[in-house]
Amino acid sequence: MQIDIAAKRLAELGHTTRLQIFRQLIKAGKQGVPVGELQSALEVPGSTLSHHINRLVSVGLVVQHREGRTLFCIPQYNALDDLISFLQEECCINEN
Repeated sequence: MQIDIAAKRLAELGHTTRLQIFRQLIKAGKQGVPVGELQSALEVPGSTLSHHINRLVSVGLVVQHREGRTLFCIPQYNALDDLISFLQEECCINEN
């Protein structure tokens, strides 16, 4: 993973609301969560939720999928795994 991508993903997760959204999605699993359920669980206005979801989508941490009239947010575990691996890549290499 390139450092600029990692920095952008970390920056987006550094916001309280976006981190709450992402945690809800991770807990829900690969099937994702309808936007309405996220809004109810987090008690945020729809426009605010949409803004934060779009930020997570823009860095590849979330994708959206529509089924009929329901819009699902789906966490991208591979993006999370890549970010964690990036942070751990050189862990402790300078320890004696």
